Formats: sequence, C-alpha cells, structure tokens
Amino acid sequence: MADEGVEGTGGTATTALPPPRVVTADRRQIQLRPLDLESLLPPEHRARAIWAMVEQLALGKFYDTIVARGSEPGRPAIDPKVLVALWLYATSEGVGSARELARLCEAHDAYRWLCGGVRVNYHTLSDFRVGHEEALDELMTQVLAVMLHRGLVKLERVAQDGMRVRASAGAASFRREPSLRACLEAAETQVACVKQEAEHPVPGRSAREQAAAARVAREREKRVRQALAELPAVRAAKRTAEDKTQARVSTTDPAARVMKMSDGGFRPAYNVQLATATVGRVIVGVQVTNSGADAGQLRPMLEEIERRTGERPTEHLVDGGFVKLESIEDATAQGVTVYAPVPEPRKAGSDRYAPKADDTAAVRAWRQRMSTDEAKAIYKERAATAETTNADCRTQRGLDRLLVRGPTKVLCVALWTAITYNLLRWVAAGGGT
Repeated sequence: MADEGVEGTGGTATTALPPPRVVTADRRQIQLRPLDLESLLPPEHRARAIWAMVEQLALGKFYDTIVARGSEPGRPAIDPKVLVALWLYATSEGVGSARELARLCEAHDAYRWLCGGVRVNYHTLSDFRVGHEEALDELMTQVLAVMLHRGLVKLERVAQDGMRVRASAGAASFRREPSLRACLEAAETQVACVKQEAEHPVPGRSAREQAAAARVAREREKRVRQALAELPAVRAAKRTAEDKTQARVSTTDPAARVMKMSDGGFRPAYNVQLATATVGRVIVGVQVTNSGADAGQLRPMLEEIERRTGERPTEHLVDGGFVKLESIEDATAQGVTVYAPVPEPRKAGSDRYAPKADDTAAVRAWRQRMSTDEAKAIYKERAATAETTNADCRTQRGLDRLLVRGPTKVLCVALWTAITYNLLRWVAAGGGT
C-alpha cells in the first residue's frame, strides 16, 4: 500500500505540491501616497522653462477681469499665471482641446506640476483661452518688445505668408438664402417653444436641462441671423449674377468661407496671416481674415507690425499671391522694399521684368529689382522663414484645425500659437536665463 500523499505510477512515487503563493491585485484597498510635485520634472524640462518665462511677464490685464477681491464674498479665481502657463505648454505640445488639457492636468506630470495642486476644469480652460483677446494682444506685443530689446530679433527683413486653417464648420452647414430664412423661422419657433416650456415646466425635466435647451435655441437663432447678415458680403465677392444667386453661408460659423486648401481641396477655413523676421525667426505679426486670397493682405500686415513694434520692416518678402501693384506702391511710399516674384506676362515671349507704359516709379523699380541675382537670393529667404514657421505652427502647435468659431476666437487661438512659438524661440536662444 502506498504512503499517504504519494501516488504510485509505474512504480514511481510523486509528492503533491502545495498551491503557488503569489501577490495578487487588490484594487479595493486605500493607499496614501506622499507626492512631491517639485520632484516630478527634471530641471531642464520645457514646462519649467515656460513657467520661468511666464513669471517674467506682466499679466495685469488677465488679473483685471477677476471679480473676487479683498474680503468681499465670492470664490477665489484660479491664478491667471497658472492658466497662461497651461495653455502655453499645451500649445507647445500641440494640444488644442480644453477637454484634453483638463484630462492631462489629472494624468500627466508636466501639467500637474504647472497646476501646482490647483484643480481646473475644461469649461474654465475653454473660456480663458478665447475670452482675453485684448490681454493676449498685449502679451504678444510685450514678448516682442522684450525680444527686440535683447537683440533676439531684428526687423530689417520680414517674410509674410498666409495659412488656411480648417474651420469648425461642415460643408453641409452652408446654405442659400431661402434655406437660411427657413432655418431662421424654425429657430424662432424653437425659441418660442423653449420660452413656453420655461413658463410651464415639462414634468421630469430639470431646471438645468431647460436652461441648457434655451441657451442652445438662442445660440442657434443668433448664428442663423449672423449668416443672413453675412450673405451680402459673400454675394459681393461673386463675379457673375448666377454665382450671386447661389451664394451660401454657414449656419455653424457664419464668418467662415470655403477656401482652397494646401492639398488642393476646398473646405471651410480661415486665412491666418503670419509675418516672421528672417533674423531670429520670430513671429512679428498675426492677423486673421476670411478672405481666401492673399492679395491685399500686405498693407494690413505692415500696419500690424508697426502697431506692435513701433517701426516698419526695411524689406518685406511675400509670394506671388500677394502681388498687387497698389500694395507695392503703398509699401514703397512707406519706405518698405518689397521682394515678390513678377508674374509671367500673358503674351508669350514678353520680358516680365521690362517696364510697362503705365507703370509707376515704384512698380518700375520693383520689376528692375527682381530681375537681379541679388534680389532673387534675398527672396529665397521667404520660403526658409515664412513657410517653415507656418509648418511648425500647423504640425507641432496644433494650428491645423480650429475647434472654436468666429473670427475673434480664431484670432485668440492664433495669438496663443504665435506667443508660444516666440517663447520657444526665446528659450532656445537662452533668453529666459
């Protein structure tokens, strides 16, 4: 008879092994972990550099809007310095969604370090991003002034280029006038129904839900009215009478226009104009327009640069899309030398650089200038400056698709991108040390 615990198999005896002893997961237990925020990031981390830059900036206009002051009742506001640093760092990482930024503030060490224990939600982040146009404009000017003072950028030569950025509107949202008027009638009816529901609440529907429905109805009506108001301007841009009758405007973002994109397709977009100094590679001008063409954008940019820096560039580089004889004459009158390619003449075999009978002195000088090898060499700096800046903003800073609507909010997003780009140039040049 075999011993207890031993099985006989073919004359051999095997002892049964006890069950394995392992440490398994127990997710119900509560853990108390010490957290040292300061040790989360290495000294050379980009978030630390951006925070150091923000501490050097004057953010008075951001603080001016805070209601909670002194001993008056009210919940303290989140320090604008924290929100500015969060959006600058998020933009540097290509994050453009307030919801995604709020998630990162809970899950990512760099964002948690910037928060410093302050809890933020996506609604606060979203409102802050697009609700301080004047403060952002001043911050852009302030950063430029510091960089100019420290010699990190020079305005002698500036390159300008436009970038079509996809709008937050679908192609199906563009409607002709009859459809817009039908939408307005439906929107007015919906607003009236919501008002009636407010007077006679629907059972099972909370006050918060009713308030949200009322807000959505009012915003819908407002957008449709804006679309009808934009219709005359869209018609005026059409050439033929038939095209004028077919003019369409978006009910989602009435200011957006269908533009030809870089891939050759046509989609709703805004035209973001950026001017970059060739020395220092710093953005010195930011503008937003809903014109799909760059023609006519040279003069506004020169005014923008002068407003921000107090001076005009000596030389201005633009591509052929900006060429208008009136713009060249105007820039020359302001003491700015324009470097832009001379268009091919319509008549085959003609010399594009030969002056024409009706050319003004400024246009004649431009044609003659662009025929020289020196001017052609200078013009090559445009692509190396403006197009690389646009590519960086589009691929690295998230300026490839807009998540906001309306030209004011789009300008705020463009300013955040330009400020972030310039601060990173400042950091790379050692300007923050």
